[in-house]
Amino acid sequence: MFKKVLIANRGEIAVRLVQVLRELGIASVAVYAVADRHALHVRLADEAICIGPAKVSDSYLNMKNIISAAVLTGAEAIHPGFGFLAENADFAELCAAAHVTFIGPQPATIRAMGDKAAARTAVAALGVPVIPGSGVVTDVAAATTAAAKLGYPVMLKAAAGGGGKGIRRVATEAALTQVFAQAQAEAAAAFDDTAMYLEKIITPAQHIEVQVLADGAGHVWTFPERDCSLQRNSQKVMELSPCLSMTAPQRAHLQQVAATIAHGVHYCNAGTLEFLRDKAGRCYFMEMNTRIQVEHPVTEMVTGVDLLAWQLRIANGDSLAADRTLAPHGVALECRLNAEDPTRAFAPAAGHLDQIRWPLGGRGVRVDRGVESGDVISPFYDSMIAKLIVHADTQAAAFSRMQRALHELRVVGLPTTAAMHAALLRDPKVQNGHVATDYLTTTWLPQWLAPAAD
Repeated sequence: MFKKVLIANRGEIAVRLVQVLRELGIASVAVYAVADRHALHVRLADEAICIGPAKVSDSYLNMKNIISAAVLTGAEAIHPGFGFLAENADFAELCAAAHVTFIGPQPATIRAMGDKAAARTAVAALGVPVIPGSGVVTDVAAATTAAAKLGYPVMLKAAAGGGGKGIRRVATEAALTQVFAQAQAEAAAAFDDTAMYLEKIITPAQHIEVQVLADGAGHVWTFPERDCSLQRNSQKVMELSPCLSMTAPQRAHLQQVAATIAHGVHYCNAGTLEFLRDKAGRCYFMEMNTRIQVEHPVTEMVTGVDLLAWQLRIANGDSLAADRTLAPHGVALECRLNAEDPTRAFAPAAGHLDQIRWPLGGRGVRVDRGVESGDVISPFYDSMIAKLIVHADTQAAAFSRMQRALHELRVVGLPTTAAMHAALLRDPKVQNGHVATDYLTTTWLPQWLAPAAD
């Protein structure tokens, strides 16, 4: 096993990786931008090295500085977490050139599946239904031509995208013309890639995803699905596993589809296959994320599998031994705690966290956090400060347990989304698991925010 691993990330995922590495007896190296010099992951790691100023492009996206930090500290491997360089094939190639193991799939796989338009073509060739869409478009003229063939409404997406960046829902040619340049610029800033593509919108639909693990020998584990339909601006807000509206035969079929894709693209390490599920229960492949997901803890909670530890083992050459389809045990739920003010259009909040009292724990309660009392939330990075995750035998028990955890949570100094989550959990439609991807934005939020607007 590796003796030292560099964590090319920040926040709660960096903290979680420090914990996993320590449990495995592996030394950890944190990297940080100047704005994060006092961050929790920096304080917890065995070593820490500065990689640049606060601006993301000069620090957490600075591939040469991160590789140099690994070589300087003697790290044998780099775990990219999620976001930043996690799906950057060039970075994975630089790691290989520096004789540092990239903890993730091979560069060719990242490149093939990271190009969302090309990935759709590859998956369709395996006989898997995909959402109707276009190839890569690089200018507004090509985009409007493709949209006319698909029929409005369509979703404009960054081909190298993820995390809600470079995505716009458009209903008319005029709207597409208006937002194309802005979405493309956003994609360029986030992924250093201006390629875009279009998808036909399936509505109403649920956002369902399947976690996979695969080793170098071709063995694949498929995990119970996660329902990620509660989202705002293409960013997930709350995740659940398993999907409450999916039957066991439907689950088994979707896991088989996921295994077919993973085998078909010769995948290795952790990845997530994302699908849209229509009102008839049919699932259409949307994209593959060639990394660990923010919401991976719900999968860990319903299966007992430590996904991050397995990422390290697979990168080290360990085997999964055989194909496996894992069944869910109970229900797990995750709420993303963001430093945002929902009553002010979810404006990000930066500043001093005077006090945080985390949930008191107990059976089936987990908090993945990147901050503690006295820390400063920087305006330079994502607003997520923690994830609250619970597990219980039933849906009702899981929702009650999350309500208890949110009641125990106390944050002083900055607004958060905690009250919104507590209200969401009381909604009968959320409780029965039949909400579509547009429910939060078009129905629930306007009703919940109405009193605050009066």
